[in-house]
Amino acid sequence: MADPIFERVALIGLGLIGSSLALAIQRGGLARHVVGHARSPKTRKIAGEIGLAERVCESAADAVSDADLVILCVPVGACAEVAKEIGPKLKAGAVLTDVGSVKEAVIRDVAPYVPQSVHFIPGHPIAGTEQSGPLSGFAELFDGRWCILTPPPLSDPGAIERLKSFWRGCGSNVEIMDAQHHDLVLAITSHLPHLIAYNIVGTAADLEEVTKSEVIKYSAGGFRDFTRIAASDPVMWRDVFLNNKDAVLEMLGRFSEDLSALQRAIRWGDADTLITLFTRAREIRRGIIAAGQDTAAPDFGRQKTSADAPLPPKRGG
Repeated sequence: MADPIFERVALIGLGLIGSSLALAIQRGGLARHVVGHARSPKTRKIAGEIGLAERVCESAADAVSDADLVILCVPVGACAEVAKEIGPKLKAGAVLTDVGSVKEAVIRDVAPYVPQSVHFIPGHPIAGTEQSGPLSGFAELFDGRWCILTPPPLSDPGAIERLKSFWRGCGSNVEIMDAQHHDLVLAITSHLPHLIAYNIVGTAADLEEVTKSEVIKYSAGGFRDFTRIAASDPVMWRDVFLNNKDAVLEMLGRFSEDLSALQRAIRWGDADTLITLFTRAREIRRGIIAAGQDTAAPDFGRQKTSADAPLPPKRGG
């Protein structure tokens, strides 16, 4: 087996992403030692019982001691508080990164607490499911997915390469991107779809003429997919929208304009506009499948084990 990329990795947060990273590190032999931290005593207990880390610490500061790679796997809104706590304990020459879906806000909140001797390279693995907690993780989560790194200007090239190698070892493809551009891209590809999902599920639940039991009983595939997305961690997505509000509001404005045009086409029986839009949308879907970012296989009920939306793996007897 090749030498590990890092001697000691500290995972701050042991939910879906943190637990999946722990398992991916074990699978790939990417570090000799993995230390974890979670605020919840229950999470720490479960993480220890299932072997996510050789040591699970009560404090983030203890977890990062002597770590060569520190990964913040906490909601975006919690990054500043964690960075303030761990800053004085970070090892000189260590790499500090994160997994947040927003990058400019993370840089704004974390950078002031990072010592000059530490390499701060924000990151975002574009992978996940609607599950959460330490039991939701699985080593294959990042396989074939993209991880975007947004290193600030003058970042150390060697540290960037080590982090790129780490994410490749987790199974990801890696791309370097400007933080502002990242936030704009993710606003349309991830954040806005989640916002729409939360809204449409809420609208269905509030319909006075249709009971909630009917919404559940007669859900077609499209609505089921919306509910799957809307089942994602509420705290994480609250922080995403509040910390990427400019890009989200810009995309939401464009979406609202396009939705109004679609409304007019339906009202006036403009079949050509509808068929043109639907054809373009279908081509996008085909492009996603061709790029290997999803499968064309039917997934009624989402019962599959791919990295898109797997069922949590069974543990124990």
